[in-house]
Amino acid sequence: MNGQVAVLGGGSWGTAFAKIIADAGREVTVWARRPAVVEAIRRRHNPDYLPGVRLPARVTATGDAVEAITGAELVVLAVPSQTLRGNLAEWAADLHPDATLVSLMKGIELGTTKRMSEVIVETARVTPDRVVVVSGPNLAPEIAAEQPAATVVAGTDADRTALVQSCIRTPYFRPYTNDDVIGCELGGAVKNVIALAYGIATAMGFGDNTRSMLMTRGLAETARLGVALGADPITFAGLAGMGDLVASCSSPLARNRTFGEHLGRGATLDEARVATRQTAEGVKSALAVRDLARAHGVEMPITEQVERVCHEGLDPRIAVDVLMSRTAKPESYE
Repeated sequence: MNGQVAVLGGGSWGTAFAKIIADAGREVTVWARRPAVVEAIRRRHNPDYLPGVRLPARVTATGDAVEAITGAELVVLAVPSQTLRGNLAEWAADLHPDATLVSLMKGIELGTTKRMSEVIVETARVTPDRVVVVSGPNLAPEIAAEQPAATVVAGTDADRTALVQSCIRTPYFRPYTNDDVIGCELGGAVKNVIALAYGIATAMGFGDNTRSMLMTRGLAETARLGVALGADPITFAGLAGMGDLVASCSSPLARNRTFGEHLGRGATLDEARVATRQTAEGVKSALAVRDLARAHGVEMPITEQVERVCHEGLDPRIAVDVLMSRTAKPESYE
């Protein structure tokens, strides 16, 4: 590898990930859409997303995506999931012919119900083995502060997966490899939806029993969908499953939980967007995950109710009643 790395997306996780790569010893260029963010990163800061964090000298930035990716053998995609297809269509022709494409995104595409790796393969016209997924309990502010954390690097090509693992291994960030791309991507996408439900319940004043129930049953419906799509159920017991879910539900730093709290206090979708200020991927993914589940005949009651609260204006109190009045069943993934 020639050492050139590009991170496309100058938000909190893209910037934190660039810091990880730099701390692991590689030069990295971040592409950001807004000139103010580009200039801030060049000055070794990103106060809009990671206030108080000083970036390593190995991190630089540009507003020109082609400049960032030209010659880069590792291209990290950290844009909002619903903008990936449009952005990547513009960038694909300039990718290095053997670049490894790393997805940090946790969402399901609206309309197509495709996972992010599938969108990358289709839009960039690359083979699936060139795509690697990074997923886990990775709250950007904590990682940028160098608090100990771990993640999963998932791919079908063992060499590329190992390459990414080596590029992000630092004293504070521990990556594990996995070959279950489907499971890791679904764990990351669906946990955002469950975190919305957790935030709603928290704002409504429900206690630990309710919140524990949401996490546990949320994981169960995630695993049901994963198994239907060919994932390894064991994946959902690991960092990309339970680990990511716990972090996104329990931490006030998690944007989907915070968004859900605004909804639970009675805010409209637009009011919650203004208050949260950052992209809450679970809001749009709720629609896509619901459609994906229906297409495969998988029951996902929490996801169904989150979608109704977010997009159909359902009162959260009614959503709770619907969930609690469902027919009694055995506890299983089936």
